[in-house]
Amino acid sequence: MSKTNPGKTTSIVAYITIVGCLIAITMNMEPKNAFARFHTRQAFGIHVLFHALAILLTYSGMVYLAIPIYIFYFVLWIFGFLQVLNDQMKPLPVLGEYFQKWFTFIP
Repeated sequence: MSKTNPGKTTSIVAYITIVGCLIAITMNMEPKNAFARFHTRQAFGIHVLFHALAILLTYSGMVYLAIPIYIFYFVLWIFGFLQVLNDQMKPLPVLGEYFQKWFTFIP
């Protein structure tokens, strides 16, 4: 019989849109779980980065970069989501360590 990770559900919710991430932050208030905190920070970083790039592209007129941004977002999202499903805490390539440092306000 295998034990399930108590923060797995919260972590999965975090990867489901920015609203899911905000819900996951409140879900992890009590009791706190390191696995959920790690993945909530990763997911929050992915979502914030995507929205910031979308706003930047919209106002800069570089709409032709929309498809590469969506692909980049989707690849990061899949990587993070698979880490949750495999009960791993491997940071996202390039940005994952920064997300852990920048989003320390996430409990």
